[in-house]
Amino acid sequence: MNMTLQALQSKNEPKLRGLHPVVLAAAQALIMRCFTRGVQILITQGSRSKEYQDELYAQGRTKPGKIVTNARGGHSYHNYGLAIDFALLLNCGREVSWDTLLDADRDCMADWMEVVDEAEKLGFEWGGRWDFVDKPHLQMTFGLEIKELLAGKPVLVPTAAAPAPPPPPQKKLTMAVQVKDKNIASFGYTYNGRSYVPLKAVALALSAPYGWNDTTKKAIFNKVEMQSTNLIGPTSYVHSAELAEATGLTVRYDNKMNKVFIG
Repeated sequence: MNMTLQALQSKNEPKLRGLHPVVLAAAQALIMRCFTRGVQILITQGSRSKEYQDELYAQGRTKPGKIVTNARGGHSYHNYGLAIDFALLLNCGREVSWDTLLDADRDCMADWMEVVDEAEKLGFEWGGRWDFVDKPHLQMTFGLEIKELLAGKPVLVPTAAAPAPPPPPQKKLTMAVQVKDKNIASFGYTYNGRSYVPLKAVALALSAPYGWNDTTKKAIFNKVEMQSTNLIGPTSYVHSAELAEATGLTVRYDNKMNKVFIG
């Protein structure tokens, strides 16, 4: 089972302190966007002091451990609040993973690359594309080189360049979903007394065909167009009863457990 969005945001808050306001807003948006895709992330590094940077630089050189950075104190964008590192959160937030090939949400795309996809849309540069590969690293330099930052040049960002603060989620994605005898990784939600489930995740659990009608902006499940389609981020949610009608399955919602059973 996954964490709630609120719990995920709280868990990430300590490492977001000290970031440049634009990077902070983008990092918060990244956490939320990944959540709507069924991927939970933990910001493992944010703003850090030059002294701590020197300690990291010493690792694998003058101190035990493997080399984790080529940047001395003052020579990392982390030292200016312009970079973050991330990892995947699994097992309801109890496990941290750097497995770049994991596809825990079973959508045929590595969870790590789903994070990278959202990060690059937000304007982050990904360290996985460098010659010195740093797959957990994301940064925004705003065209400034380290030597300029060392010289004290301020980070001035035009208003238009700053990403808007992340909006609150349209729905609270906290409802657990069980398909037959198995819980799926993605959450659903309830609205006006109706339960909505992530169509793609349910379709994969049932090995049922799914798709999207770009003309009507409706999801397609088992060759039936879902009239209740609600798009949150990149994920299509549909009323569980309508989905069940397309398969002949039954649906039961347990209010105490906040869980919908499809089977």
